[in-house]
Amino acid sequence: MEKILIVDDNVAILEALSLLLEIHGYSVVLAQTPFEAEQIVRYQQVSLVLQDMNFSSDTTSGEEGKTLFYRLREINPHLPIILITAWTELETAIELVKAGAADYVGKPWDDQKLLTSIGNLIELGKTRQSNAKFERQKQERSDSKQGANLVGLVYESTAMERIVDMALQLAKSDVSVLITGPNGSGKERIAEIVVANSHLKDKPFIKVNAGALPHDLIEAELFGAEAGAYTGANKQRMGRFEAADGGTLFLDEIGNLPLSGQMKLLRVLQTGEFERLGSVQTRKVNVRVISATNANLMQDIQAGRFREDLYYRLNVIELKLPPLAQRPDDIIPLVKHFLPKRSVSLSAQRALQAYSWPGNVRELENACKRAGVLKREGELSEQDFVLESLLESSVGSTVKAKCEPSKAELQSAMHTHHGVIAKVARHFGLTRQALYRRLQKFGIEY
Repeated sequence: MEKILIVDDNVAILEALSLLLEIHGYSVVLAQTPFEAEQIVRYQQVSLVLQDMNFSSDTTSGEEGKTLFYRLREINPHLPIILITAWTELETAIELVKAGAADYVGKPWDDQKLLTSIGNLIELGKTRQSNAKFERQKQERSDSKQGANLVGLVYESTAMERIVDMALQLAKSDVSVLITGPNGSGKERIAEIVVANSHLKDKPFIKVNAGALPHDLIEAELFGAEAGAYTGANKQRMGRFEAADGGTLFLDEIGNLPLSGQMKLLRVLQTGEFERLGSVQTRKVNVRVISATNANLMQDIQAGRFREDLYYRLNVIELKLPPLAQRPDDIIPLVKHFLPKRSVSLSAQRALQAYSWPGNVRELENACKRAGVLKREGELSEQDFVLESLLESSVGSTVKAKCEPSKAELQSAMHTHHGVIAKVARHFGLTRQALYRRLQKFGIEY
């Protein structure tokens, strides 16, 4: 229930307004002096203030109301205030409206107009407070990033903002972190942010792509091997855990680690102890492990391909990166980063945002490099990014299988789906870019 403060030295006015507002579902709190009003606004959650312009029987100038208005504004700059005025105070009331007062009503007031104004102003006040809170939080996040090393990460989406905030918080601890997300979405870059802002930033940072190693060599890579431990091992070798001792080990594509390697990894995470391949000597290290995968490890656990106890040891905290298609606000900033000092047409920007980017940031980077090489000068168009062929390959025969929509069908679908391009595109089995071309062809606004 919204609480409204009524400030007036006239008891009859307080009773009349209080009755009107309570009948219409508002909670009411009363004050007869400016001091009482200030204390209420300072210590209670008030949604709106109705205040008189004079509080002394021998004054009609409105100066008392003017002073109270500015004091309330100091306490809560976003609080809606409606001034209750007599004709003699109208000039002062108009001055205060220009200074930020929400509205003024004359005596006697119209009940319905007053209620309408109160309802509108309370909603407006909520919006302003919400916006102010958002801006404050945004500034706090910005301040928290002052001095942080983001290792060149380019982003503007709120999704990545949350990921970066979490990464910076995790950097202050030593807990194991599991970074999940599709290939090319930036998992390694997030791991670098965690390390670059941790107390281990000057210690060893060793990266291992478990998915790029033959299964029979993974254990030797991680834990080392003695000479003769396997065919071709003609000398002793140090494993990645030893190399990372005192620092951080980044295990990419952890889902590809075989079960035998998983068992040894679990032991290292629990005790810090391991043996080199072909050795019985126990070694001990102190390593923070950050792992990443594009696999669904819970499904792998159910299929018996991944140890559940290892999963929970690695996944103390998970950072889940969304695919690029789910954070379109990052696409154009990334394009500008990959193509500095190059101009990209508006139609090309729309096409780039409409494409699904199954290869994520890595695919976008390759597309930008290709466009920059093939067209050295001038503005880059949609054709320069070869998006047509990309769209055809990603959609396959789905688009061809659908009938070509007419202008009337397009207009009807746009109306039905309230102009939401993604829904209209799905309706016709088109990509968003293909839909944009048809809308432009028929001159349909979107």
